[in-house]
Formats: sequence, structure tokens, C-alpha cells
Amino acid sequence: MHITDAIREAQKSGARLRLAADTAGISLRTLERWEKNPSDDRRKDNRFAVSNALSPDERRVIRDTVCLPEFTDLNPHQIVSILAEKGLYIGSESTYYRVMRQEGLRVHRGRSRAPERSRPDEYVASGPNQVWTWDISYLASEERGVHYYLYLIVDIWDRYIVGWSIHEQESGILAADLLQKACLMHKVSKKSLVVHQDNGTPMTSAEFLSCLASWGKPSYSRPGVSDDNPYSESLFKHLKYNHRYPVRFETMQAAIDWMERFQEYYNHSHRHSAIGYVTPAQRRTGESEAILAKRRLTYAVARAKHPERWSRHTRPWTQPEKVALNPRDKQKTGQDAA
Repeated sequence: MHITDAIREAQKSGARLRLAADTAGISLRTLERWEKNPSDDRRKDNRFAVSNALSPDERRVIRDTVCLPEFTDLNPHQIVSILAEKGLYIGSESTYYRVMRQEGLRVHRGRSRAPERSRPDEYVASGPNQVWTWDISYLASEERGVHYYLYLIVDIWDRYIVGWSIHEQESGILAADLLQKACLMHKVSKKSLVVHQDNGTPMTSAEFLSCLASWGKPSYSRPGVSDDNPYSESLFKHLKYNHRYPVRFETMQAAIDWMERFQEYYNHSHRHSAIGYVTPAQRRTGESEAILAKRRLTYAVARAKHPERWSRHTRPWTQPEKVALNPRDKQKTGQDAA
């Protein structure tokens, strides 16, 4: 029985229509609309019958069909095609999928191994030089069809660009050389670093992995999932959408010169939202604590001077103590843009 029928039954038994509708949690206007068109009731638990719904016998035929020996390793698209050749139509592919899901038959069909939906491991950085991410991006030149490759490594804890280089080709040897120089420059401890990357040829090359083995271990994104490497992706976006970005470079040396200026700006001038609007360099050196403390004091003085202007607490001016790569709980440690 649909809810509208129940309300009318209550009315016939002596209940006032408005009170019966209120008890059911709907207004009189909604009651009238649902009586005219029951399909307007889009609640998940509505019980009105659909005019073109499958009958129990039709559902049984679909269930028995997909369980036939000749169809056990076929999907609904294949089953419908075969039945159509035999002059049989029971339902559409979506109908088959819906019935199979409701009957608990939506499982992997066939002898091949069922696909596994896995997530990359979570790594949490509580200080610098614990988790780095890197990637390679194109830099277009003024010559059609020619571009350069920007190798870029960023520390997720303070968003500091720890290393970069520009070359005319992708190479595991060049990537290994960049990693080695970055680790030595920032005094990374042996076997302590996690380097996250995608599955490109330079990232999986023997030369790069051999170099990385002495400093730590790799972490990989899932194929085709850019969200698994958000820090590198957002940094590339910030770089290429920067109003000073020239779009095309006349020479590779011009690209190198521009990148030197960008690194200086990004590490020492850019106020990053995810680390409390301090610069990556201030976060790395520890200056950010004094800066945030000064901001909190400024706000406390301002509130004491005009308390009527503050309806709640003042802005906390904090920064995360830990930063996670691919966190299981994204509410706990968000992966904000660059």
C-alpha cells in the first residue's frame, strides 16, 4: 500500500486529513501531487508499483537464464545478443544487471582472475625529508612538435621544491641523477625516504630504482589515477597557470632560467594555504611557528579592542603537524592544492 492510500484509509476511519498527512511526514500539497502522479514520490523507501515493472515470473526467467551452463561465463551484453539471434527478448542489459544485483548474482563471471580494487598505501610525514613525490611534465617550445621535460620533486610535508631539472628526453638515468643530488643537498638519511610516483618508464627503470634503494623505497599511483599523486599534479597546475608562465619557451635555457625564478618564488614567497599561509621555506626552517604565534597575538589584541565584532572565536592560525599521502580518511589530513 502506498502512503497516499494509507492516509486516505485513515481519513475514512475518522482521522482528520491534515493530521494524518502530518503524521506521515508530508504536506497536503505533496499528498495531492503524489495522488495525481505516484512517480513523483522519489523517496528511497516508497512502495508504489511501477506500471512497467517486471513480474515475478519474468524476474525468475532472467535469473534462470543467467544461471544456465552456456551463460555462466558471459555478461548480460553477450547474453542479450545471443538470445536476440534466437528470436528471444526477455529484457534489456540494464534489466539483467539490475535483477542480477538484486538476486546476488553480480559476481565475476568466467575463469579469469577477478579485478582487484586496491588503494595505494598511506604514508604520513611528520617532518621534512620523509615523503617526497615527483613527476615529469611537458614544457612546450616555440617550435611545433618540440617540447622539454621538467623533472620536479616536492616534499609533501612543507611543499618545498627539493629538486628539479629540465631535459630534452625522459630517462631513468637523468631521474636517478636528480634524486641523488636532491638527497645529498637536503641531507636525507639513508633508507628513510618514501618517494611516490606514477608508473612511467623513468620511474620504473632499473637505474632509478637502484638509486632509490639506497635512500628508501618507492610508492606507486594506480594506473590512470592522477589523484594518487595530488601534490605533484597540483604543483604542476600552479606552475603552468601562474600569470608569469610564458606558455612556450624559445630555448631550453630559457625554460631553465624561468624555472629557477619560479622555484625561488614558490619556496620563499608563495603563501601556501595548506600549511597556514606561510612559505614552504618558513615551514621547513621552523620560522612558521613564530609567524603563526604573532598572527594569533594580533588577532587576540584586535578582539580585546573590539569584542563586539567577534561573534565566535578568532582564527586559530595553525598548520598541520602531519601530512598524509593518499590518506584513508581524507577528513583527517586533506590533500590541498598547491
